[in-house]
Formats: sequence, C-alpha cells, structure tokens
Amino acid sequence: MGRRVPRINGGLVVTGRAKYIHDLSFEGMLHARILRSPHASAEIVSLDTGPAESLPGVLAVLKLKEGRVRYEGEQVAAVAAVDEPTAEKAIGLIRVEYKELPHVISAEAGLAEAAPRVHDTPNVQKFNEYNRGDIGQGFAAAEVILERTYRTSFEIHQPLETHASIAWWKDGELTVWDSTQAVHNTHDQLARMLPVPAGKLRVICQYMGGGFGSKLGGNEHTVAAARLSQMTGRPVKVVLSRKENSLCVGNRPSTIITIKGGARKDGTLTALHFKNTTSGGVGRGDRCSEPLTDIYKCPNVKVEEQTVFINAGASRPTRAPGHVQGTFALEGFMEELAAELGIDPLVLRRKNYTTSNRGQTGTPYSSKGLDKCYDLGAAEIGWEKRTRKPGAAPGTKKRGLGMATQIWWGSGTPGTIAEVKVHPDGSVEAICGTQDIGGGTRTFMATVTADTLGLEPGDITVKLGDTAYPWAPNSGGSQTAPSVAPALRDAALKAAGWLKELAAKKLEVPAAGIVLAGKKLFDPANPEKSIAFADCVREQRRETVFRGERGDLPAGFAYNSFGAHFAEVEVDTETGQIKVLRFAAAHEIGRVLNRLTAESQVAGGITQGLSAGLFEERVTDEATGKMLNKNLEAYKIATPMDMPEMAFQFVDIPDPRINNLGDKGLGEPPRIPSSAAIANAVFNAVGVHPGEIPMTPDRVLKALARKEAGR
Repeated sequence: MGRRVPRINGGLVVTGRAKYIHDLSFEGMLHARILRSPHASAEIVSLDTGPAESLPGVLAVLKLKEGRVRYEGEQVAAVAAVDEPTAEKAIGLIRVEYKELPHVISAEAGLAEAAPRVHDTPNVQKFNEYNRGDIGQGFAAAEVILERTYRTSFEIHQPLETHASIAWWKDGELTVWDSTQAVHNTHDQLARMLPVPAGKLRVICQYMGGGFGSKLGGNEHTVAAARLSQMTGRPVKVVLSRKENSLCVGNRPSTIITIKGGARKDGTLTALHFKNTTSGGVGRGDRCSEPLTDIYKCPNVKVEEQTVFINAGASRPTRAPGHVQGTFALEGFMEELAAELGIDPLVLRRKNYTTSNRGQTGTPYSSKGLDKCYDLGAAEIGWEKRTRKPGAAPGTKKRGLGMATQIWWGSGTPGTIAEVKVHPDGSVEAICGTQDIGGGTRTFMATVTADTLGLEPGDITVKLGDTAYPWAPNSGGSQTAPSVAPALRDAALKAAGWLKELAAKKLEVPAAGIVLAGKKLFDPANPEKSIAFADCVREQRRETVFRGERGDLPAGFAYNSFGAHFAEVEVDTETGQIKVLRFAAAHEIGRVLNRLTAESQVAGGITQGLSAGLFEERVTDEATGKMLNKNLEAYKIATPMDMPEMAFQFVDIPDPRINNLGDKGLGEPPRIPSSAAIANAVFNAVGVHPGEIPMTPDRVLKALARKEAGR
C-alpha cells in the first residue's frame, strides 16, 4: 500500500475489452426509447399511443405521464421495439397535445411574487439557517467590514458514458444491468419504485463510465425499461442520448452567494454572514455554507439559505455538492479581504486556522494536516514570487498566483461488508458489493488484500459490482475507499490469522511469530522454517471464507479531509482570455492507499474545476424555457489543450482513529477548491475578482471595466 500500483484492469479498459452497459447485448433484447416533453411547462391535453402501437416491430408502449409537465425533457411515454430505428420511429408517431403554460427559468425571475409557480407551493423555500455567537457584536468588533457577491452557474455532469440500463424479467425475477455508482442503493430504490420483492431483484454494474453524482440511485428510465420487460418477457435496453443526459438526469445547482465579513486589522475574523440563493430546477438547490461554518476560526456566524424552484430538470449531487459553490464564494471573499487588509492571503488563512470544527467552537478533528498542505503547495507553486498587490503586474498579459482551501468528509460508512475467500489451490478472492466507478476500486481491493496476506495484487481475483455480493454504500461522497478498504482489511486479517495457525502446525513454531510476505509464511527467527502460501492451504477440503466489516467511528471527534490548491494563470486583459499555466495540489487524506490512482483522482478534480471555472454553463432560452446547448459541441468543456502543468503532494499520515487503515476518501476533495484557486489567481493578476463562474472572456472584460470605472 502507498506505492504506485497500476490498475489491475487497466489493460481491459484501454483496449476496449471492458464491458460497459452500452456494450452489453442479450439474445432477443428489445430497445427502448422515451418520449419527452418539448416544453418547460405545459399541460398534457391528450396522449395517443395508437399509431406507435400499430408500427411493426413495436412490442410494447407505456404511458408515463398525465397532467402537467414541469420541465423540458420530462418523460411522457416509452416504447420497446426490435431495434433502435424502429423505437425511434415509434416515438415520433405518438401524438401529444400540449397546452403551454408560463414558465420561469432563473432564480432571479423565480424570486418575484408574480412569477409562475413551478409546484403548487411557493417557488421560494428556506431550507437552512445557522447561528453561532452574536453576529451584531461580531460586526461591532470589526475594524474592516467587506461584502461581496459570488455566482456559480448550472453545471451538467456530462459523463463519457451516458445513463443506460438493461432490465430483464425472467422466471419471476428481475435482473438490472445499470450504469450506476450504487448497485445496492439502486436495488433498494427500484424495489420500492416498481415495486418488486427485494429478494427477487439483482443489480449489476461491472464497469461505469463516469457519473460524478448523477448515477447514485434508481432512475425513471430504468423503471420504464423494467416495466417494458415485464410486459414483453424479453430484456429491454434503454440508453439515454447526450441531449437527454443534459436535460433530465441532474445538474449542479446555480448559486448567488453574498458574504459579509468583519475582521480586525491583523486579520482576525470577527463575523461572517452567509446568504445563499440556489436553484436546483424542480428540485432543491445545494446547501453551500458548510465550508464557511467550519474552516476558519470565527466566533460569530450567521447563515441563511433558500432555494428557488424553476422549470428545469431536478438537480442531483455533483462531485462535492454545495462545497464547490460555497468554497468558490468563501475563498474568493478571503482573497478579497486579504487585499483589503493588505495581508498575504496565505497568512490570513493561517491566522484563522482551527483544530476543531465549527470554527474552533465544536468537536476536535481526529486528524488535520491542512497546515502541511499549505506548506507543500506554497513551496511547489513558488508562492513567495506572487505579486503582492493584485493587478500590479505590468503589461497586457498579466500573470497571477491564487490559492484556495478545501474541507470535506469522506470518513466512510460503518457496516460495510467484504469477504476474502481462500481456495485450496492457493487462489484468493476479494469480494464486495461496491462498484468501481473509475477511481481504481478494484486495484485497492487487490492491494489491501495482497499486502495483508503477503501476496501481490495480481494474485487476487476481485469481485464487485453486484448486489449478490456483500453490502457496500454508494460510491459518492468520497465513501468508497474508507468504507471498503477497512472491511477488506478486517477480512484479510482474519484470513491471515487462520493461515498463521495452519503454518504453525506445519512448521512447529508459534503462530504469533509467523510473517506473511513474498508469497510464503515464515518465522523470521528461524528463516528455514517457511512454507509457500499455496502449500499452506493445499490440504483444505474446500474454500474458506472470511467476512470483514468496517467498524464504527469513535465518538468525540470530527472526521474530515483537507487540502489546498494553488494556481498560476495568465490573463490577456485585451481579450479576457485566461490560460492556466501551473497547478499545485496538496491533500491530507490520511494514509494514501495507492499513489498512482490518488494522483489520477487529483488530476481529474483539477480538470473538472478548470472546465467548470472557465467554460461550463447551461444556457437556457428565456422565451421558450429550452436549453440551447444540449450537446458537447455547444456545451463547452475543457480539452487536453487547456490543461496546465500539474504537481501533486500528499500529507501521507494515517488517521489514528478513522479506521484500521487510517485512510480518508479522495473523490470529492480535489474538485472543491480548484475553480476557486483559479479565480483567485485571476484576481491577483488583474486586481479584480471575476465573481462568477464560468470566467468567460466577456465576464473578465466586464470585471476589468468595473475596475476601471471604480465599481
């Protein structure tokens, strides 16, 4: 563990031999298509599926909606046909008469009293309030008071593999192959949604081509496929198009966040007031205040968060929900406050450092290496060369350095179960009903098991992605490694104890002194006393199974991961173009299980943060309520040409309490501060904070114009 171990399934993935849901096919399989509303808000007056039912090759048609539709892309009907062209043609034959209704597509518009209601209840809903200390006294004690507003746009998940499911009712039982981040959660949700007895439902996902939070549970299209399969008795496959993926399976909510803060001249924070107006379409927006309430020492804090419903598809968790938007605002504010105070931004953050949560008023952290992240990242980026006064760099192409702090949870889920199975031929299986969503789960499962048993990762057969295997939580929220790895470690330690007892009898030495290493068991005090791993178990009549469980978290501590990102940018003040030149990321995640896949996770987080920070934004037409950039030609994402030079640092110190390996999750952390660090580097370069992502050239130029105008 901790070494740079290549992915054990890497060859299958890069050669196309790994089978994703898109790749799967079964004899007699039908293809489903879903008819979706073209309107943002409308009443279904009539729905005639007769022409589709009469089309040769169509075996089943489902009506999925009556009454009102509330967003473009809401499902109305579904068909199952012998092939995709027939299914597509059948969808076009379904006759729907709509009565269009007024719609609202932005949080600002939804706030108005006269705005059309999305649901039967008011569009505006308060959902989070928090108070600590006395905010009035905090501002009274401040020598400097600053207020700033920051905006983040709707961001679409855009996984490489769009959502896809295959459902097959056979002999009274249902099997679903689903592109999911959560086989067990999908199983439980589908059992309720269909409904079907849980014992007669199985969910499988061997390979999943990206999800980022959009694939954490059961989906309406999966339910439709299951119902169509039940009607026809044949497997039914549904694959969402890129357009559908953009409209109806989630997004990162937009936010308008205002922070008013007070501080003494030495940088000591005295008050923070956080207001968030967020929108998650027909669903609730994100809670974004947690970074502000936790990261920095501040005795007086007030939080007010409200969501605004609009006529767009419901949000879903998007890699580090709430923390990305909240960190963009908080870290931008800290950067601007530092400039107002004439203090180095890193010094300001260190000045308000905490060792307990809730801004030093709550529970002590089990471990916290954020100060070391500051040291590592600052040294890597060359922080001492930073332009001290924002915007003071000469020329029209200005360079700047910026940073941002990260906090997340990622402590794992107690109760996760895993098994280690040892066979008489010496082969070993590591088994858990988790899923590998691209982060290297198979590899750490093999590594943890192999290290414990004195074997190599290639000696371990990994089985996952199936609800027939022991329970594991979602692969979301940075839960997978700190849930599954400790459970496997527990199982493997039990197997190691059993193996030592077997070897002790054969070698006639005490079991306590036996070591497993180099594919053998031996007594270090008597090197000649050794036996090969396979020989140790050869006489067993059957496989032996050891079950491990991820234990509870000790009470009295807060369990969080931490990090700091540093970016260098160049801004062309004539065109507004931003080029990210270098990026340094430092993370404290307890024990690093695999340095190579950890670096991959961080590179992915930086890439997504850069992409969302500079390019990504859902664009909707106000007149029609329709999304205008429903494909990857119009919805801009970063390409390899946009990527900077990256450096990765880890504070590799196991957490002493979190679990038996001391590891924390790394899925969310590198995505959280990346956009903020870039924006702060832009501020350092040009002397005005963009205040909004994506930081498109026109927004940069508008910010520069505000600066020139003294606004």
